[in-house]
Amino acid sequence: MLFGGRSAEHDVSRVTARHVLAAIDPDRYAIDALGIDHDGAWHRADAALAALALGPDALPDALLVEGPVVDPYALLTQPGVVVLPLLHGPNGEDGTVQGLFEVAGVTYVGSGVLGSALAMDKVAAKHLAAAVGFPQTRWMGVHRSDVSGDARAAVLASAVEEFGFPIFVKPANMGSSIGVSKANDLDALEIAIDRALEFDEWLVLEEGVVAREIEVAVLGHTTSARASVPGEIVPGAEFYDYDDKYNDGVAQLHIPADLPSDITEQARTLAVRVFREYRAEGLARVDFLYEEHGRGLLLNELNTMPGFTPISMYPQMWQASGLTYRALIDELVGLALERAGRA
Repeated sequence: MLFGGRSAEHDVSRVTARHVLAAIDPDRYAIDALGIDHDGAWHRADAALAALALGPDALPDALLVEGPVVDPYALLTQPGVVVLPLLHGPNGEDGTVQGLFEVAGVTYVGSGVLGSALAMDKVAAKHLAAAVGFPQTRWMGVHRSDVSGDARAAVLASAVEEFGFPIFVKPANMGSSIGVSKANDLDALEIAIDRALEFDEWLVLEEGVVAREIEVAVLGHTTSARASVPGEIVPGAEFYDYDDKYNDGVAQLHIPADLPSDITEQARTLAVRVFREYRAEGLARVDFLYEEHGRGLLLNELNTMPGFTPISMYPQMWQASGLTYRALIDELVGLALERAGRA
């Protein structure tokens, strides 16, 4: 199990890892835990494994990235190893560590290089959605150079003319709503762009819509995936931001979502299509915006390594679909082994 990482989602990964470690069947697997610190060093999480030996309740709320520094190749390339990369954000969920696994011949859970990279980069993801014909909100991708110096005013004016307010501003390569802002006027838009640029040189500007937030969990191979029941998030904040996801706990989660049966099936069918087109593997969460009296289901994003915290939607939607947390982990490991067998 691999956790931590160098991205701004380091702490989210530590929490996810705690709960996955607690759920893994120790009678079925020989478990090792490796943490990557902010500088990129790999540590054997001996303290976490010692706590696990006392029982899941002995684990801390978030695993610590500490312990002896190790050579990852020596551990990952041992026979019979399957890596569960619980890494969120850049340098973990974006195809980079997946490339490392591919080069080293390591069996791992989740999407490969292409699927991970496509889903992580919101600008590339939206271009693909447009090319395939998936419905989505109006959007604009911009580079740091487009919103610097004299060019900035024209780009902002174009976005306001195209979308009106509110406008959402997002770093292209980040998750967990880190760096995301909702701008209701031009001054707020200026601030939102500067904040997002702290996390990435590429940004996405999106029109604000009045819509319900619907999510679907997908599990399987690219060509044989299946979808969970949909869930709905009712944000406790103005939008579903980082604090609402991980700290405040004010958001309401409705699983299954209260949707007409035809919309439920549309969401599940579309989620599997998205999973396939983005070359996803193993697991992914597909997020939609649902305009009940407008355009219907709009693709928001695909997340190839969704959170596994107690309040995360992905495991809860599978629980509601009849698949327990432990059984979900078992299936993911099985899918990784099947894919390795095809290579």
